[in-house]
Amino acid sequence: MICLYVSQCDERILKRREDAEEDSKGEKEQIIVLSRYRQSVRANRKATWFEQIMAAIALTNLILVLFDLSYIPYRDLYLRTLPNFTEWYGEKFKGIEPDRTTVAYLKLVDRLESQEIDDSKALLAQLREQSTVIVDENPFAVASKSGTLERIKNLMRDRFQEDSSKAAFNQFWSEDYLQTNTAEKLAFFDREIRPLMNVNYFRGINERGNPIDSFWRIDLWFMALFATEFLIRTYVLSRRHENASWPDAMLWRIYDVPLFIGFWRWLRIIPVTLRLHQAGWVNLEPMRNRVSRAIVSQFAVELTEIVLLRAIDQTQRLIQEGDVTRWLLAASDRNQYVDLNGIDEVQTLTKRLSDVMVYKVLPRVKPDLDALIEHSVIGALQQAPAYQGLKFMPGFDNISAQISHQVVAELSKTMTQSLQAAVADPKTATLTGRLLDRLGETLRYELQNAETTTDIRQLISDLLEEVKINYVERIAGEDVEQIRASRYRIYDAANRRR
Repeated sequence: MICLYVSQCDERILKRREDAEEDSKGEKEQIIVLSRYRQSVRANRKATWFEQIMAAIALTNLILVLFDLSYIPYRDLYLRTLPNFTEWYGEKFKGIEPDRTTVAYLKLVDRLESQEIDDSKALLAQLREQSTVIVDENPFAVASKSGTLERIKNLMRDRFQEDSSKAAFNQFWSEDYLQTNTAEKLAFFDREIRPLMNVNYFRGINERGNPIDSFWRIDLWFMALFATEFLIRTYVLSRRHENASWPDAMLWRIYDVPLFIGFWRWLRIIPVTLRLHQAGWVNLEPMRNRVSRAIVSQFAVELTEIVLLRAIDQTQRLIQEGDVTRWLLAASDRNQYVDLNGIDEVQTLTKRLSDVMVYKVLPRVKPDLDALIEHSVIGALQQAPAYQGLKFMPGFDNISAQISHQVVAELSKTMTQSLQAAVADPKTATLTGRLLDRLGETLRYELQNAETTTDIRQLISDLLEEVKINYVERIAGEDVEQIRASRYRIYDAANRRR
């Protein structure tokens, strides 16, 4: 007894040790899993920060690109809002410098404003001469601002009601005109004419005959950064996926290519938008879903028409060329048929479906079948002339109902048993298969008649042609609003599914 008790105690101690070891092992596994999870979270967090930093840099580059592309068309607007920066940027990166003709003209005006009119006869003569030169030579054409010169000329014509801008300028810069209210008249020039002349500029050209554009000096640093990132990122992707090569990974990130090419810079809006989406700053999923549904709904009706017409044309071609007839006539040739498993799938499927129908389906629907047959039998008896004469006998209704019920029960039982016996009898299956084979052989033999085959082929081809023509006419005659309404229904159905 003592030995037994000691052995039981040892077993309990060993069991407790094993349980403790399992618990410690489970805790170690949990700690390992938790540490791996934390490492993955840190890695994802670092990747997120990296994506956000690169997205911010790409967005900054896109803003600079858009400003550079819009600088020449909207330079007048930038001059009104940021004049100093606009002038510095144009001189530094666009080769823009003040136009000498307009600058000299404005300097003459400044000299005139600092003198008395009586002492400025020679200066007024120079202004009249320079006005004629500006009108004739059009120094605004170099900067594609001939419209600005037309505005200046219109302002002068309207002020003096003159048809000639030269005559208007000569009258404005005459001693008689400026003798009275000089300050007010010169203020008109400073308020209306001077700002229009200040926007004129001269832009140099390089050795290739193109306007000077040094934006590449800013963009080069961004292009180098994005090219380096593209190479590193695609290399890491190719190493992460075993079956992907480096060129394959480059194709995956091909939308980043506009970030480091020096032409078509406006295409950078595509990779920048995708990077903002990847960084979590914008959500493109709703827009992508709407665009995809809109495209699907736009082409659904036309695509359905094309597919159906193509299917009809293909079927019609097969019938006209006799491929269907040759296939039917060669169906009995088992030597040309490739059997993969040595099993007649059609016969096996027919046997399985017959078994399910007879042994499982019919027993469950037997009460409903009995009720239907009984109702049919009673209805037939009530219409019989003999039944009309016997129904007045006492108790005949109960007797007829009992007889009908027994007849129906026996009929249903006999039919079920007959079907089960027929299915279970292998000779029935053999006779049925022989009958089907005989029917197929007879049909193929009759189809070998050339006249019959030609007639059937022509009739089927004509039927398909009529279906095709009627379908095309119905689609072509369909109102545009109906087609648009069908597209909207498809679009709404896709939205409801989501």
